[in-house]
Amino acid sequence: MATTAAGTPYVESSDLVANYPGVSLSLANHIDGLDGGKVLQVVSTTKADTFATNSGTYIDVTGMSASITPAATTSKILIYLSAQTGGSPHGTAQYHGRLLRDSTAIAIGAAAGSRTLASFTTAQIENYTMSTSSLVFLDSPSTLSAITYKIQILSTSTGGTFQLNRSGIDTDSATYSRTASTITLMEIGA
Repeated sequence: MATTAAGTPYVESSDLVANYPGVSLSLANHIDGLDGGKVLQVVSTTKADTFATNSGTYIDVTGMSASITPAATTSKILIYLSAQTGGSPHGTAQYHGRLLRDSTAIAIGAAAGSRTLASFTTAQIENYTMSTSSLVFLDSPSTLSAITYKIQILSTSTGGTFQLNRSGIDTDSATYSRTASTITLMEIGA
């Protein structure tokens, strides 16, 4: 343990011990230097209204984006996505989603040929049901600039219509539900 010229334990700041009550001075000095793995900030967006598309190319899902400005270039961004998806017609509807950091697709698969590269995918079995498409991804953007994370959707089904936060059939009845989807960003200190 470091000591002062008077032989008393050295503390880096006068309030350091108060920050860690019940621990020794040497442990308090050690703990104070451990900043890695801390959650530095959290940003979240919730979309409660609906969105629909039958686009055969990736398009932005309106309202499903969140922006964050990292505090350090060494920070990582942990992304949580929960998308409540529906669609029609059932049995043939296949939809693909991807996560983007600004304009760069991330957390996607790798394949040659005509396969669709996606971060998540969903297929509707029935017009009146929904499924949850979820994704957790740890990104290393290496920047101090503001970053926007968003999702895009495409349909690979002829005549299929993707729905967010509602089922393919959406009759005004207690049988059918409306849901909310979220995207949450957490900055993790290195």
